[in-house]
Amino acid sequence: QVQLVESGGGLVQAGESLTLSCAVFGDTATFNGFAWYVQLPGTVREIERELVAAISSEGATKYADLVKDRFTISRDDAKNTVTQLIADRKPEDTAVYCCGTGRYYNGHYYPAAGYWGQGTQVTVSS
Repeated sequence: QVQLVESGGGLVQAGESLTLSCAVFGDTATFNGFAWYVQLPGTVREIERELVAAISSEGATKYADLVKDRFTISRDDAKNTVTQLIADRKPEDTAVYCCGTGRYYNGHYYPAAGYWGQGTQVTVSS
């Protein structure tokens, strides 16, 4: 069983940087990738998420087009953490950010169903 716990969210000012962290607990041997998602607004009963960034065990990364110039995903396997740096924050970055795990092969990320954290709220004021 894998458990993911996000932290680092809060109310921040536009233009500044923010780092989100995801602590990983449990056996992740089945998976070689991690990813950050945003929870789509208005989805509560059945949460829908959109991929922001993903990283493989070899350090290969992929980003959504809208954020690739400002978001940086990294992982520290020794500390069992996955981080997401958000530079030059904008009001449209306001969202709940969730961490997930899955498989990353040939430039594609395949999320593992049900392996999500609770998310951390990021609110960016203008």
